[in-house]
Amino acid sequence: MSLVEIACDESGYEGEKLIGGVTDVFAHAAVALDKATAAACVAELRQRIRSPATEYKANHVLRSKHRPVLLWLLGPTGPLLGQAQVQLMDKAYFLVSQLTEQLIGEPADDLYRAGRHAAGWADFLEAANDLLRARDDLMTFYAALDRLDHESPAVAALKKSRPRAEAMVREDPPLIPPLDPLMRAIARAVEYWAERSRWVVIAHDRQTTLSPERIAQLQTGTALARLELVHSFTDPRIQVADFLAGVARKIASDQLKGQDDAELTALIRPYVDPRSIWGDLDSWQRLAS
Repeated sequence: MSLVEIACDESGYEGEKLIGGVTDVFAHAAVALDKATAAACVAELRQRIRSPATEYKANHVLRSKHRPVLLWLLGPTGPLLGQAQVQLMDKAYFLVSQLTEQLIGEPADDLYRAGRHAAGWADFLEAANDLLRARDDLMTFYAALDRLDHESPAVAALKKSRPRAEAMVREDPPLIPPLDPLMRAIARAVEYWAERSRWVVIAHDRQTTLSPERIAQLQTGTALARLELVHSFTDPRIQVADFLAGVARKIASDQLKGQDDAELTALIRPYVDPRSIWGDLDSWQRLAS
């Protein structure tokens, strides 16, 4: 049986809270290094950084004084090029895409790209997040929608969507919540790495949301042969995935804010999954093209 084993970790995961949290970008990294190569990478990072920390994280290489270390890690002489992939998610765009898909069955692109510059956008996003996560409080959502200073076919359709929203809140919640980015990211990682092999085995950093039931659901009809939860401290592959996820999230978040670091952007580009969930065309052009 042909299989590939990958190790995964994330950065910016706050469950279904996509708006009003600490981060605006979610990143999920997968590396196909064996344990010996990953251990050598972590040892090299320790040698170069010389921090007394017992476990290194992405913030160590993101410090300005360690920029040469980061350039090595991502660059052509580092261990990751060709052996790693990272998915990026603009949380606000993902939320809007789920909202329009569930309530009006239309893409989110026009609403996101024009509406996010309108007055009332932040309140609209927060109300949409609460509606889809808690599946109640329709009044708050439609009031925020009415206050959104933006007119488009999508907004007009959303204003007529209350019957569908009322039906949605009465439905039993799905096993895998539609706003949870982690499940979607793992499914995409399996799809991506299955292109290299028939089956995929994942060692993933521990997450309480990865219950046995949800793991079984992820395996249904996919190339996921096994998913094992591993503590990052015990597996250097997970530590390397943590580095990549954290670095990629920071670079992508800076792009959304219009704070481009051309050198780092160019280095992260080969790792970015082209099917990442991203709505800002300008920043995506810089990140992935």
